[in-house]
Amino acid sequence: MISRRRALGLLAAAALAPRAARAALPRLAVVDWAVLETALALGLVPAAAAELRQFRIQVGPVPEAVADLGLRGALSFEALAAVAPEAILISDFYERQRPALERIATVRSLTVYREGEAPYAAAGRMTRELAALAGAAARGEAYAAAADAELAALRRPSDRPLFVVSLGDARHVRAFGTDSMFGEVLARLGRRNAWDRPTRYAAAAPVGVEALARVPEAAIAVVGPLPPDARRALAEGPIWRALPAVRAGRVAVLPPVNHYGGLPAALRFARLLAAADV
Repeated sequence: MISRRRALGLLAAAALAPRAARAALPRLAVVDWAVLETALALGLVPAAAAELRQFRIQVGPVPEAVADLGLRGALSFEALAAVAPEAILISDFYERQRPALERIATVRSLTVYREGEAPYAAAGRMTRELAALAGAAARGEAYAAAADAELAALRRPSDRPLFVVSLGDARHVRAFGTDSMFGEVLARLGRRNAWDRPTRYAAAAPVGVEALARVPEAAIAVVGPLPPDARRALAEGPIWRALPAVRAGRVAVLPPVNHYGGLPAALRFARLLAAADV
């Protein structure tokens, strides 16, 4: 089995930008965050992207040279037109904006999350498509292979089931199912997802915190960001504190991870979960 150090080395090498690939990089505008985080992980810096202030808080740094296009759901078309991109990269989440975007530039959809499709494999495909579009196909192949290798190196099978949730408020969670990126990472790490009920677009609609008591032997991983009400619930909420996992200390609160991310989000989640040892 490949070591984690070797896998990290492959990821670092994949992100290096050869001069030829850099010269071939088209002027891109990125709306979808999974595409943006993947581009940055590959060392491909777009001309513009959406909702950068929140991206920097929830996902990671973005070079200052990247223009901010405003909210993903309410883009500034004036700012986008000023950037004059050669192509605009979206996902299926933003198809309703396609007609307006096509008045400015060619639109390409690079989608990870489709109902009935495994997101990890789709993220690998998207990584390769993005790299090829930027003239750096070999880098995409290398990154996807290195991601597979690192997850294999982090594999630590356990019989204890694990809920992966985000907290909406003091009384509600969204539980990530087996069809989510987090769910797929759990399987690759040798862990069983404690949430086995149906989900839509990879996560259950908000359910009561008490739903996490139905698998009393489970552990819980809370994926940030945490709203203020949710933070108070972790410290003071009587329902939360009554959960078997909470009483037994089987809870990890993880820093923010892009809930609908690509391979970089999968790797970040896997690393944080391994470090939490829950």
